[in-house]
Amino acid sequence: MSDESIDLLRTIDRIAGDLCSREVLEAAENAVWPQAIWDALVANGLTRGILPETQDGAGLTLSEGLVMVKRVAYHCLPVPFAETLLASWLLSQNGLNVPDEPITIMPGSHADDFGLIRVGTDLRLAGKACDVPWAENCRYAVFSSQLDDSSVIGLVRLADNTEYTHVRNLADEPKTTINMQDAEVVAYAARPDAADLLMQYGALFRSVQMVGALDRILEQSITYANERVTFGRPIAKFQAVQHMLAAMAGEVAAANAATTIALAHGANTSNPLAIAVAKSRTGEAAGKACEIAHQIHGAMGFTKEHSLHNSTRRLWSWRDDFGSERYWNEILGKAVTKGGAHSLWPLLAQGLAGE
Repeated sequence: MSDESIDLLRTIDRIAGDLCSREVLEAAENAVWPQAIWDALVANGLTRGILPETQDGAGLTLSEGLVMVKRVAYHCLPVPFAETLLASWLLSQNGLNVPDEPITIMPGSHADDFGLIRVGTDLRLAGKACDVPWAENCRYAVFSSQLDDSSVIGLVRLADNTEYTHVRNLADEPKTTINMQDAEVVAYAARPDAADLLMQYGALFRSVQMVGALDRILEQSITYANERVTFGRPIAKFQAVQHMLAAMAGEVAAANAATTIALAHGANTSNPLAIAVAKSRTGEAAGKACEIAHQIHGAMGFTKEHSLHNSTRRLWSWRDDFGSERYWNEILGKAVTKGGAHSLWPLLAQGLAGE
């Protein structure tokens, strides 16, 4: 890890230590926007970190940006940092300007029913977008849609007359259904793979977030097992608990490896199969690791007073965002069976490795 990445992590650690208290997390779950946390991220240049210097960014690579995403998820900062960073990167990659405020993503739910309409020389977005994260705190959203005979990626300003139906996910993060009448399309660019691009990189960002949360619950479980004493010794001394911790560590390591492979391809070309493996494997690891973490913590881990739930509830929610394990496993299955048995090894050795 570079010195610059280490400095970024230290900055995020400091912000979390100073501003992300239990009270702030609980308030955020009750729809109180943690302005101080967002202001600190902005003041340190983190929200525009992966933008080029010509757009007032720091010029970080996508991989360096995802290092920040992972650490923010590790600390459970209740702000749309991942969504804003992803939106900023998508806009910048397509030559579009990026607003200096929180931005969300319309993830492309199967229940969506919106499209572009022309109003004179302007474009408007009208219809329903479902499961939009953090929409109650963002005035802008990145979307993909069809325009005439081509696909576009664009930025929409959510109008004042937009109707919102707010719900909360398992982690009590906002997730909203938006009904737009004539939301202004601020900027757009033709992109033949717009929908796939948004889904793939959305899955990659969620995978990295899950790895950050998995790292956290593994550390918490090891610490608790060494501190919790029963029958005169820490429960970490019992072989059964050691086996559970080893199994959990294996799941976290596999998730880390899968996302590392997906990240190795850089910002210019995505590898859909590597991303499919990453999202599927981190989702599977989330299910198994959360189960083990709560078993090790026992009743204490299910209480509001303990912080374990801040990570496990996010993991349970994030594993379904931008495609569940089933969605990505179907893509992998079709890719494996398409070329027959003889194509399996080349796919593993070259296709997923991006060589």
